[in-house]
Amino acid sequence: MKKYIFLITCLIFSFSFSFSQKKELRNANKKFNTGDVDGAYEIINSNKELLENSDSKVFNNYVLLLAKILRSKESFEESYQKLKLIQSAKNLAEEVSAELQLLSSDIVNSAISDNQQESYTDASKKLYLAYTIDKNAEDYLYYAASSSVNAGDWETALKFYLELKELNYEGIITKYYVTKIDTGEKLEVDEVQYELFKKLPKEYDQFIKEDTESKFPEIVKNIALIYNQLGMKDDAMRAVSEARKTNPEDVNLILVEANLYIDLDEMDKFKELMIEAIRLKPNDHILFFNLGVVNADQGNTEDARKYYEKAIEINPSYESAYLNLVALILEEEPEIVDKMNSLGTSRADNAKYDVLKNKREDLYRECVPILKKLIALNKDEEAIRTLMNIYGTLGDNQGFMEMKKMID
Repeated sequence: MKKYIFLITCLIFSFSFSFSQKKELRNANKKFNTGDVDGAYEIINSNKELLENSDSKVFNNYVLLLAKILRSKESFEESYQKLKLIQSAKNLAEEVSAELQLLSSDIVNSAISDNQQESYTDASKKLYLAYTIDKNAEDYLYYAASSSVNAGDWETALKFYLELKELNYEGIITKYYVTKIDTGEKLEVDEVQYELFKKLPKEYDQFIKEDTESKFPEIVKNIALIYNQLGMKDDAMRAVSEARKTNPEDVNLILVEANLYIDLDEMDKFKELMIEAIRLKPNDHILFFNLGVVNADQGNTEDARKYYEKAIEINPSYESAYLNLVALILEEEPEIVDKMNSLGTSRADNAKYDVLKNKREDLYRECVPILKKLIALNKDEEAIRTLMNIYGTLGDNQGFMEMKKMID
């Protein structure tokens, strides 16, 4: 009889214990659902031993709630580890999946905030965690690598870029554009809007759908550049060479290799590769501009001028080419001025002075139409001041006053 009474007592105690677990869990859930995260966390912590020794159903719900609380407190890694514990719980499959999506979203939003505040290391860790949660979200790995670069953490960035390379990640997205008929304004829209606006032909036209360029060449480039940054030049060159074997006419990869030769101070090889790139993209003004820069640095003035002028011919709005062309023309001026200042007052020296003065003024006159075109594109103050000074030296008072008014 005593044994029978004892068993009943155990059953009552067990029922009471289970009821207490569920009650505390319900109270914690209620607190959490009404926005009292700290209150929910306090209940959970106060009853931790009770809940951790509960049956599997109560335990799984407890872990799920704890994961939600940790997410709300931005303890993202801990939250993820809790969710991993119950991923196989069939009765919570949908809830766990939904919570993982919320966790991933919160992590990414927090990483965006970190990047905005220049907390790049934290951003990188969070983005990599988001990628760990969903291995299909390869974009997060790409942005984790970018954040590591911004943080100057070359080793981590290299690790992420190498993983992206193994995945053959390209990051291509489709962009959608429409034009408003009444204003002529070109708008970037999402796919749903794009399809909707196509049904409004009186309001929108010029429907354009285009893919962005592959990020793979950029990834290979960054691998090479990081190797180079770490002093591993052979690895850098090997990375580019390997990529070019499968993409021999990829201009971006050619440019990566060319940039490596800049770092190695092998400018002739750089020029050779740039010419190869131009053969493949003959209408790329940037390529001609870069060749102009290299030739100018090497003292090849005539070639540099030719390339700058070609860049302007291809893209008449490319301001940098105008600026560099003017700088190239005026490079001769300091030497002329030094010679003028070194002359004496004899008749012969005065004659030499006049020749040099005319030569200097010829340089200025050569710059005038170039600067006028540049100012017409963009009222660049440096260009305006330069042209104003040239007009002043040439004795063109009208031109001088026109430039002065633009500054005042």
